[in-house]
Amino acid sequence: MYIKESGENYLETILIIHNRKGYCRSIDICNEMGFAKPSVSVYMKHLREGGYITVNDDGNILLTESGRNIAEHIYERHNVIAGFLMLLGTSEDVAYQDSCKMEHDISEETFQNMKNIYLRQREEGSNI
Repeated sequence: MYIKESGENYLETILIIHNRKGYCRSIDICNEMGFAKPSVSVYMKHLREGGYITVNDDGNILLTESGRNIAEHIYERHNVIAGFLMLLGTSEDVAYQDSCKMEHDISEETFQNMKNIYLRQREEGSNI
Protein backbone atom coordinates (compact mmCIF):
# COMPACT_ATOMS: atom_id res chain seq x y z
CA MET A 1 0.00 0.00 0.00
CA TYR A 2 1.27 3.46 -0.89
CA ILE A 3 1.65 5.84 2.03
CA LYS A 4 1.60 9.59 1.59
CA GLU A 5 4.19 12.02 2.90
CA SER A 6 1.88 12.97 5.76
CA GLY A 7 1.65 9.31 6.77
CA GLU A 8 5.43 9.03 6.72
CA ASN A 9 5.63 12.09 8.97
CA TYR A 10 3.16 10.60 11.44
CA LEU A 11 5.00 7.27 11.56
CA GLU A 12 8.35 9.02 12.02
CA THR A 13 6.86 11.14 14.83
CA ILE A 14 5.46 8.06 16.57
CA LEU A 15 8.93 6.44 16.40
CA ILE A 16 10.64 9.56 17.77
CA ILE A 17 8.16 9.95 20.64
CA HIS A 18 8.32 6.27 21.50
CA ASN A 19 12.12 6.35 21.52
CA ARG A 20 12.10 9.40 23.78
CA LYS A 21 9.31 8.46 26.20
CA GLY A 22 8.90 4.71 25.88
CA TYR A 23 5.30 5.14 24.76
CA CYS A 24 3.25 7.29 22.41
CA ARG A 25 -0.34 8.51 22.67
CA SER A 26 -2.39 10.68 20.33
CA ILE A 27 -1.94 13.71 22.59
CA ASP A 28 1.85 13.29 22.34
CA ILE A 29 1.55 13.44 18.55
CA CYS A 30 -0.66 16.54 18.82
CA ASN A 31 1.94 18.25 20.99
CA GLU A 32 4.87 17.20 18.81
CA MET A 33 3.34 18.08 15.45
CA GLY A 34 1.13 20.97 16.53
CA PHE A 35 -2.05 19.39 15.17
CA ALA A 36 -5.52 19.33 16.71
CA LYS A 37 -6.65 16.11 18.39
CA PRO A 38 -9.48 15.46 15.87
CA SER A 39 -7.02 15.66 12.96
CA VAL A 40 -4.61 13.25 14.67
CA SER A 41 -7.46 10.87 15.56
CA VAL A 42 -8.61 10.71 11.94
CA TYR A 43 -5.10 9.97 10.72
CA MET A 44 -4.50 7.37 13.44
CA LYS A 45 -7.61 5.57 12.19
CA HIS A 46 -6.21 5.67 8.65
CA LEU A 47 -2.84 4.29 9.81
CA ARG A 48 -4.55 1.60 11.90
CA GLU A 49 -6.70 0.52 8.96
CA GLY A 50 -3.62 0.47 6.73
CA GLY A 51 -1.86 -1.90 9.14
CA TYR A 52 0.86 0.58 10.14
CA ILE A 53 -0.07 0.96 13.82
CA THR A 54 -2.03 -0.67 16.58
CA VAL A 55 -3.53 1.02 19.62
CA ASN A 56 -3.73 -0.88 22.88
CA ASP A 57 -6.40 -0.56 25.58
CA ASP A 58 -4.38 2.17 27.35
CA GLY A 59 -4.32 4.32 24.20
CA ASN A 60 -0.66 3.63 23.50
CA ILE A 61 0.18 3.68 19.82
CA LEU A 62 2.50 0.94 18.61
CA LEU A 63 4.11 0.64 15.20
CA THR A 64 3.54 -2.61 13.33
CA GLU A 65 6.48 -4.12 11.49
CA SER A 66 5.55 -2.34 8.26
CA GLY A 67 4.95 0.93 10.14
CA ARG A 68 8.30 0.64 11.91
CA ASN A 69 10.11 -0.09 8.65
CA ILE A 70 8.73 3.07 7.06
CA ALA A 71 9.36 5.17 10.17
CA GLU A 72 12.96 4.01 10.51
CA HIS A 73 13.60 4.55 6.80
CA ILE A 74 12.30 8.14 6.95
CA TYR A 75 14.08 8.85 10.24
CA GLU A 76 17.37 7.67 8.80
CA ARG A 77 16.88 9.88 5.74
CA HIS A 78 16.00 12.81 7.99
CA ASN A 79 19.17 12.50 10.07
CA VAL A 80 21.57 11.69 7.23
CA ILE A 81 20.32 14.52 5.02
CA ALA A 82 20.52 16.99 7.92
CA GLY A 83 24.04 15.79 8.73
CA PHE A 84 25.07 16.08 5.10
CA LEU A 85 23.70 19.63 4.90
CA MET A 86 25.59 20.56 8.07
CA LEU A 87 28.78 19.23 6.46
CA LEU A 88 28.15 21.80 3.74
CA GLY A 89 28.03 24.53 6.39
CA THR A 90 24.26 24.78 6.85
CA SER A 91 23.20 25.66 10.40
CA GLU A 92 21.66 22.84 12.42
CA ASP A 93 18.18 24.40 12.57
CA VAL A 94 18.05 25.07 8.83
CA ALA A 95 19.56 21.65 8.03
CA TYR A 96 16.81 19.84 9.96
CA GLN A 97 14.08 22.04 8.47
CA ASP A 98 15.36 21.41 4.94
CA SER A 99 15.80 17.72 5.68
CA CYS A 100 12.09 17.46 6.54
CA LYS A 101 11.26 18.71 3.08
CA MET A 102 13.83 16.63 1.21
CA GLU A 103 13.56 13.26 2.98
CA HIS A 104 10.39 12.24 1.14
CA ASP A 105 11.32 13.27 -2.37
CA ILE A 106 14.94 12.47 -3.19
CA SER A 107 15.77 9.29 -5.06
CA GLU A 108 17.30 6.31 -3.32
CA GLU A 109 20.42 6.75 -5.47
CA THR A 110 20.91 10.35 -4.37
CA PHE A 111 20.23 9.45 -0.75
CA GLN A 112 22.77 6.62 -0.80
CA ASN A 113 25.40 8.93 -2.31
CA MET A 114 24.71 11.56 0.36
CA LYS A 115 24.83 8.90 3.05
CA ASN A 116 28.16 7.54 1.81
CA ILE A 117 29.73 11.00 1.76
CA TYR A 118 28.24 11.90 5.13
CA LEU A 119 29.48 8.73 6.82
CA ARG A 120 32.94 9.00 5.25
CA GLN A 121 33.31 12.64 6.30
CA ARG A 122 32.05 11.90 9.79
CA GLU A 123 34.62 9.12 10.19
CA GLU A 124 37.36 11.48 9.04
CA GLY A 125 36.06 14.28 11.24
CA SER A 126 36.14 16.85 8.49
CA ASN A 127 33.79 19.00 6.43
CA ILE A 128 33.38 18.83 2.70
